[in-house]
Amino acid sequence: MNNKKKRVLITGAAGFLGSHLCDKFIEEGHDVVGMDNLITGDLKNIEHLFKRPDFEFYHHDVTKFVHVPGNIDYIMHFASPASPIDYLKIPIQTLKVGSLGTHNLLGLAKQKKSRILIASTSEIYGDPLVHPQSEDYYGNVNTIGPRGVYDEAKRFQESITMAYHRVHGLDTRIARIFNTYGPRMRLNDGRVIPAFIGQALRGEDLTVFGDGKQTRSFCYVSDQVEGLYRLLMSDYELPLNIGNPDEITILDFAEEIIKLTGTEQKIVFRELPKDDPLQRQPDITRAREVLGWEPKVSRTEGMKKTFEYFKNLTDEELYNSEHKDFTKHNRL
Repeated sequence: MNNKKKRVLITGAAGFLGSHLCDKFIEEGHDVVGMDNLITGDLKNIEHLFKRPDFEFYHHDVTKFVHVPGNIDYIMHFASPASPIDYLKIPIQTLKVGSLGTHNLLGLAKQKKSRILIASTSEIYGDPLVHPQSEDYYGNVNTIGPRGVYDEAKRFQESITMAYHRVHGLDTRIARIFNTYGPRMRLNDGRVIPAFIGQALRGEDLTVFGDGKQTRSFCYVSDQVEGLYRLLMSDYELPLNIGNPDEITILDFAEEIIKLTGTEQKIVFRELPKDDPLQRQPDITRAREVLGWEPKVSRTEGMKKTFEYFKNLTDEELYNSEHKDFTKHNRL
Protein backbone atom coordinates (compact mmCIF):
# COMPACT_ATOMS: atom_id res chain seq x y z
CA MET A 1 0.00 0.00 0.00
CA ASN A 2 1.04 3.59 -0.58
CA ASN A 3 1.69 5.02 2.88
CA LYS A 4 2.90 8.43 1.68
CA LYS A 5 1.35 11.16 3.83
CA LYS A 6 -1.92 12.31 2.29
CA ARG A 7 -4.83 14.54 3.34
CA VAL A 8 -8.23 12.92 3.80
CA LEU A 9 -11.68 14.45 4.39
CA ILE A 10 -13.95 12.24 6.51
CA THR A 11 -17.61 13.24 6.69
CA GLY A 12 -19.63 11.95 9.64
CA ALA A 13 -16.34 12.16 11.54
CA ALA A 14 -17.95 12.41 14.98
CA GLY A 15 -20.04 9.29 14.45
CA PHE A 16 -19.28 5.72 15.43
CA LEU A 17 -17.54 4.54 12.25
CA GLY A 18 -16.33 7.99 11.21
CA SER A 19 -14.42 8.53 14.44
CA HIS A 20 -12.66 5.17 14.16
CA LEU A 21 -11.74 6.05 10.58
CA CYS A 22 -10.18 9.29 11.81
CA ASP A 23 -8.04 7.25 14.20
CA LYS A 24 -7.06 4.80 11.44
CA PHE A 25 -5.92 7.44 8.96
CA ILE A 26 -3.92 9.31 11.60
CA GLU A 27 -2.36 6.01 12.66
CA GLU A 28 -1.39 5.45 9.01
CA GLY A 29 0.31 8.85 8.94
CA HIS A 30 -2.24 10.94 7.04
CA ASP A 31 -3.61 14.40 7.78
CA VAL A 32 -7.33 14.22 8.62
CA VAL A 33 -10.06 16.80 8.08
CA GLY A 34 -13.19 15.78 9.98
CA MET A 35 -16.62 17.15 9.08
CA ASP A 36 -19.93 16.60 10.90
CA ASN A 37 -23.12 18.55 11.59
CA LEU A 38 -23.51 16.59 14.87
CA ILE A 39 -27.12 15.63 14.15
CA THR A 40 -26.29 12.09 15.29
CA GLY A 41 -22.55 12.37 15.93
CA ASP A 42 -20.88 13.30 19.22
CA LEU A 43 -17.73 15.38 19.66
CA LYS A 44 -16.72 13.10 22.55
CA ASN A 45 -15.82 10.50 19.93
CA ILE A 46 -13.07 12.69 18.49
CA GLU A 47 -12.12 15.03 21.35
CA HIS A 48 -8.88 13.08 21.84
CA LEU A 49 -7.81 14.32 18.39
CA PHE A 50 -8.43 18.05 18.80
CA LYS A 51 -4.93 18.97 19.96
CA ARG A 52 -3.20 17.03 17.22
CA PRO A 53 -1.56 19.03 14.39
CA ASP A 54 -2.64 16.38 11.87
CA PHE A 55 -6.37 16.77 12.64
CA GLU A 56 -8.82 19.60 11.96
CA PHE A 57 -12.59 19.72 12.31
CA TYR A 58 -15.39 21.50 10.43
CA HIS A 59 -18.86 21.71 11.97
CA HIS A 60 -20.81 21.62 8.73
CA ASP A 61 -23.83 20.04 7.04
CA VAL A 62 -22.74 18.39 3.78
CA THR A 63 -26.17 18.94 2.22
CA LYS A 64 -25.04 22.58 1.98
CA PHE A 65 -22.17 23.63 -0.30
CA VAL A 66 -18.93 22.03 0.91
CA HIS A 67 -15.67 23.99 0.79
CA VAL A 68 -12.37 22.83 2.27
CA PRO A 69 -9.26 24.91 1.58
CA GLY A 70 -6.16 23.20 0.26
CA ASN A 71 -5.61 19.87 -1.38
CA ILE A 72 -7.63 16.75 -0.57
CA ASP A 73 -6.30 13.40 -1.70
CA TYR A 74 -9.12 11.23 -0.37
CA ILE A 75 -12.74 11.70 0.69
CA MET A 76 -14.56 9.20 2.92
CA HIS A 77 -18.28 10.02 2.82
CA PHE A 78 -19.79 8.60 6.02
CA ALA A 79 -22.26 11.36 6.87
CA SER A 80 -25.70 9.83 7.39
CA PRO A 81 -28.03 8.64 10.10
CA ALA A 82 -27.44 4.88 10.25
CA SER A 83 -29.91 3.44 12.73
CA PRO A 84 -33.66 2.96 12.16
CA ILE A 85 -34.55 5.11 15.18
CA ASP A 86 -32.60 8.01 13.69
CA TYR A 87 -33.69 7.82 10.08
CA LEU A 88 -37.33 7.20 10.97
CA LYS A 89 -37.29 10.44 12.99
CA ILE A 90 -35.44 12.49 10.38
CA PRO A 91 -36.41 10.86 7.07
CA ILE A 92 -36.03 13.93 4.88
CA GLN A 93 -32.59 14.74 6.26
CA THR A 94 -31.60 11.11 5.65
CA LEU A 95 -32.67 11.35 2.02
CA LYS A 96 -30.92 14.69 1.60
CA VAL A 97 -27.55 13.56 2.95
CA GLY A 98 -27.60 10.55 0.63
CA SER A 99 -28.56 12.65 -2.39
CA LEU A 100 -27.60 16.32 -2.03
CA GLY A 101 -24.74 15.54 0.34
CA THR A 102 -23.29 12.91 -1.97
CA HIS A 103 -23.70 15.25 -4.95
CA ASN A 104 -21.80 18.00 -3.13
CA LEU A 105 -18.96 15.67 -2.16
CA LEU A 106 -18.66 14.17 -5.63
CA GLY A 107 -18.41 17.74 -6.93
CA LEU A 108 -15.70 18.48 -4.38
CA ALA A 109 -13.83 15.31 -5.38
CA LYS A 110 -14.04 16.39 -9.03
CA GLN A 111 -12.73 19.85 -8.18
CA LYS A 112 -9.90 18.58 -5.97
CA LYS A 113 -9.13 15.53 -8.13
CA SER A 114 -9.67 13.35 -5.05
CA ARG A 115 -10.41 9.66 -4.76
CA ILE A 116 -13.76 9.25 -2.97
CA LEU A 117 -15.17 6.29 -1.07
CA ILE A 118 -18.86 6.35 -0.23
CA ALA A 119 -20.37 4.39 2.62
CA SER A 120 -23.20 2.32 1.21
CA THR A 121 -24.93 -0.37 3.22
CA SER A 122 -26.27 -3.90 3.29
CA GLU A 123 -29.70 -2.24 3.50
CA ILE A 124 -29.60 -1.71 -0.26
CA TYR A 125 -30.44 -5.44 -0.44
CA GLY A 126 -33.65 -4.78 1.54
CA ASP A 127 -35.34 -7.94 2.85
CA PRO A 128 -33.26 -10.25 0.66
CA LEU A 129 -34.63 -13.13 -1.38
CA VAL A 130 -31.16 -14.64 -1.82
CA HIS A 131 -28.83 -15.77 0.93
CA PRO A 132 -26.06 -14.88 1.59
CA GLN A 133 -26.06 -11.56 -0.25
CA SER A 134 -23.43 -11.02 -2.93
CA GLU A 135 -22.70 -7.79 -4.77
CA ASP A 136 -24.49 -9.15 -7.85
CA TYR A 137 -27.85 -9.25 -6.04
CA TYR A 138 -30.02 -6.22 -6.86
CA GLY A 139 -32.11 -6.31 -3.71
CA ASN A 140 -35.74 -6.40 -2.55
CA VAL A 141 -36.58 -2.93 -1.26
CA ASN A 142 -39.92 -1.31 -0.47
CA THR A 143 -39.34 2.16 -1.89
CA ILE A 144 -42.31 3.73 -0.04
CA GLY A 145 -41.95 1.87 3.27
CA PRO A 146 -40.64 3.60 6.40
CA ARG A 147 -37.14 2.15 5.92
CA GLY A 148 -37.11 3.19 2.26
CA VAL A 149 -35.77 6.64 3.14
CA TYR A 150 -32.45 5.08 4.15
CA ASP A 151 -32.39 2.22 1.63
CA GLU A 152 -33.19 4.42 -1.34
CA ALA A 153 -30.84 7.21 -0.23
CA LYS A 154 -28.02 4.69 -0.31
CA ARG A 155 -29.12 3.14 -3.60
CA PHE A 156 -29.23 6.60 -5.19
CA GLN A 157 -25.84 7.32 -3.64
CA GLU A 158 -24.37 4.33 -5.45
CA SER A 159 -26.02 5.34 -8.75
CA ILE A 160 -24.81 8.94 -8.75
CA THR A 161 -21.32 7.82 -7.70
CA MET A 162 -21.08 5.46 -10.66
CA ALA A 163 -22.46 8.19 -12.94
CA TYR A 164 -19.66 10.55 -11.84
CA HIS A 165 -17.19 7.72 -12.34
CA ARG A 166 -18.38 7.02 -15.89
CA VAL A 167 -19.05 10.58 -17.06
CA HIS A 168 -16.25 12.49 -15.34
CA GLY A 169 -13.72 9.69 -14.83
CA LEU A 170 -13.89 10.25 -11.07
CA ASP A 171 -11.83 7.84 -8.96
CA THR A 172 -14.56 6.22 -6.84
CA ARG A 173 -15.00 3.37 -4.35
CA ILE A 174 -18.27 1.96 -2.94
CA ALA A 175 -18.36 0.01 0.34
CA ARG A 176 -21.50 -1.96 1.22
CA ILE A 177 -21.19 -2.06 4.99
CA PHE A 178 -22.89 -4.81 7.00
CA ASN A 179 -23.74 -4.61 10.72
CA THR A 180 -20.73 -3.21 12.58
CA TYR A 181 -20.28 -2.83 16.33
CA GLY A 182 -17.79 -1.76 18.97
CA PRO A 183 -16.88 1.11 21.32
CA ARG A 184 -18.44 4.53 20.62
CA MET A 185 -21.79 3.15 19.50
CA ARG A 186 -24.58 5.23 20.98
CA LEU A 187 -26.43 3.41 23.71
CA ASN A 188 -29.69 4.87 22.42
CA ASP A 189 -29.25 4.31 18.71
CA GLY A 190 -31.82 1.51 18.59
CA ARG A 191 -29.66 -1.18 17.04
CA VAL A 192 -29.62 -4.61 18.60
CA ILE A 193 -26.21 -4.64 20.31
CA PRO A 194 -26.46 -1.38 22.30
CA ALA A 195 -30.16 -2.08 22.92
CA PHE A 196 -29.50 -5.52 24.43
CA ILE A 197 -26.46 -4.43 26.44
CA GLY A 198 -28.25 -1.34 27.76
CA GLN A 199 -31.25 -3.41 28.82
CA ALA A 200 -29.00 -5.96 30.53
CA LEU A 201 -27.03 -3.32 32.42
CA ARG A 202 -30.24 -1.63 33.59
CA GLY A 203 -31.71 -4.96 34.70
CA GLU A 204 -34.48 -4.83 32.10
CA ASP A 205 -35.83 -7.73 30.08
CA LEU A 206 -34.33 -8.10 26.61
CA THR A 207 -36.70 -7.16 23.79
CA VAL A 208 -36.72 -9.42 20.75
CA PHE A 209 -38.83 -8.41 17.75
CA GLY A 210 -40.77 -11.10 15.90
CA ASP A 211 -39.94 -14.68 16.81
CA GLY A 212 -36.20 -14.01 16.99
CA LYS A 213 -35.45 -16.32 14.08
CA GLN A 214 -34.25 -13.42 11.91
CA THR A 215 -30.47 -13.41 11.46
CA ARG A 216 -27.70 -10.83 11.59
CA SER A 217 -23.95 -10.93 11.04
CA PHE A 218 -21.84 -8.64 13.22
CA CYS A 219 -18.43 -7.22 12.23
CA TYR A 220 -16.15 -5.71 14.89
CA VAL A 221 -15.20 -2.12 14.15
CA SER A 222 -11.44 -2.66 13.79
CA ASP A 223 -12.08 -5.29 11.10
CA GLN A 224 -14.53 -3.01 9.31
CA VAL A 225 -12.14 -0.05 9.34
CA GLU A 226 -9.29 -2.19 8.00
CA GLY A 227 -11.52 -3.39 5.16
CA LEU A 228 -12.58 0.16 4.32
CA TYR A 229 -9.00 1.39 4.33
CA ARG A 230 -7.90 -1.43 2.04
CA LEU A 231 -10.78 -0.75 -0.33
CA LEU A 232 -9.86 2.94 -0.58
CA MET A 233 -6.26 2.04 -1.35
CA SER A 234 -7.23 -0.64 -3.89
CA ASP A 235 -8.00 -0.27 -7.59
CA TYR A 236 -11.48 -1.78 -7.26
CA GLU A 237 -14.26 0.54 -8.45
CA LEU A 238 -17.45 -1.53 -8.12
CA PRO A 239 -19.50 -2.02 -4.92
CA LEU A 240 -17.87 -4.33 -2.39
CA ASN A 241 -19.38 -6.05 0.66
CA ILE A 242 -17.48 -5.52 3.89
CA GLY A 243 -18.84 -7.46 6.85
CA ASN A 244 -18.55 -10.62 8.89
CA PRO A 245 -20.31 -13.71 7.46
CA ASP A 246 -20.63 -15.34 10.92
CA GLU A 247 -24.44 -15.45 11.08
CA ILE A 248 -26.56 -15.78 14.24
CA THR A 249 -30.28 -15.54 15.04
CA ILE A 250 -31.38 -12.62 17.18
CA LEU A 251 -32.80 -15.04 19.76
CA ASP A 252 -29.48 -16.88 20.10
CA PHE A 253 -27.71 -13.54 20.27
CA ALA A 254 -29.97 -12.43 23.15
CA GLU A 255 -28.95 -15.59 25.02
CA GLU A 256 -25.29 -14.73 24.37
CA ILE A 257 -25.80 -11.25 25.83
CA ILE A 258 -27.38 -12.67 28.99
CA LYS A 259 -24.42 -15.01 29.39
CA LEU A 260 -21.87 -12.27 28.64
CA THR A 261 -23.35 -9.78 31.10
CA GLY A 262 -23.94 -12.34 33.84
CA THR A 263 -27.52 -11.13 34.25
CA GLU A 264 -30.72 -13.13 34.52
CA GLN A 265 -33.14 -11.14 32.41
CA LYS A 266 -36.03 -12.72 30.60
CA ILE A 267 -36.50 -12.37 26.86
CA VAL A 268 -39.74 -10.68 25.84
CA PHE A 269 -41.16 -10.60 22.32
CA ARG A 270 -42.61 -7.66 20.40
CA GLU A 271 -44.10 -7.24 16.94
CA LEU A 272 -41.56 -7.19 14.10
CA PRO A 273 -41.21 -3.70 12.56
CA LYS A 274 -42.38 -3.25 8.97
CA ASP A 275 -39.83 -4.30 6.31
CA ASP A 276 -37.32 -5.48 8.91
CA PRO A 277 -35.02 -7.87 7.00
CA LEU A 278 -35.29 -11.52 8.04
CA GLN A 279 -31.80 -12.49 6.92
CA ARG A 280 -28.56 -10.58 6.73
CA GLN A 281 -25.28 -12.28 5.85
CA PRO A 282 -22.59 -10.94 3.53
CA ASP A 283 -20.90 -12.94 0.84
CA ILE A 284 -17.34 -11.59 1.18
CA THR A 285 -15.76 -13.73 -1.55
CA ARG A 286 -14.94 -10.59 -3.53
CA ALA A 287 -13.37 -8.80 -0.54
CA ARG A 288 -11.17 -11.83 0.09
CA GLU A 289 -10.08 -11.93 -3.56
CA VAL A 290 -9.67 -8.20 -4.18
CA LEU A 291 -8.44 -6.94 -0.81
CA GLY A 292 -7.01 -10.04 0.81
CA TRP A 293 -9.31 -9.09 3.69
CA GLU A 294 -11.53 -11.02 6.04
CA PRO A 295 -12.62 -10.42 9.65
CA LYS A 296 -10.18 -11.50 12.36
CA VAL A 297 -12.00 -10.54 15.59
CA SER A 298 -14.41 -13.21 16.83
CA ARG A 299 -17.82 -12.21 18.13
CA THR A 300 -16.80 -13.48 21.60
CA GLU A 301 -13.73 -11.21 21.67
CA GLY A 302 -15.46 -8.23 20.09
CA MET A 303 -18.46 -8.40 22.38
CA LYS A 304 -16.23 -8.50 25.47
CA LYS A 305 -14.56 -5.26 24.35
CA THR A 306 -17.90 -3.68 23.51
CA PHE A 307 -19.44 -4.71 26.82
CA GLU A 308 -16.49 -3.21 28.73
CA TYR A 309 -17.05 0.08 26.91
CA PHE A 310 -20.75 0.21 27.80
CA LYS A 311 -20.14 -1.02 31.33
CA ASN A 312 -17.97 2.05 31.98
CA LEU A 313 -20.73 4.50 31.09
CA THR A 314 -21.93 6.71 33.90
CA ASP A 315 -25.30 6.04 35.54
CA GLU A 316 -26.58 9.23 33.93
CA GLU A 317 -25.63 7.96 30.46
CA LEU A 318 -27.06 4.53 31.20
CA TYR A 319 -30.39 5.54 32.72
CA ASN A 320 -31.05 8.79 30.88
CA SER A 321 -30.14 7.67 27.37
CA GLU A 322 -33.00 9.45 25.66
CA HIS A 323 -32.92 9.55 21.89
CA LYS A 324 -31.31 12.62 20.39
CA ASP A 325 -33.47 15.72 20.02
CA PHE A 326 -33.81 16.33 16.29
CA THR A 327 -36.25 19.25 16.53
CA LYS A 328 -33.65 21.85 15.56
CA HIS A 329 -32.89 19.84 12.41
CA ASN A 330 -36.49 19.46 11.27
CA ARG A 331 -36.32 22.30 8.77
CA LEU A 332 -36.37 21.04 5.19
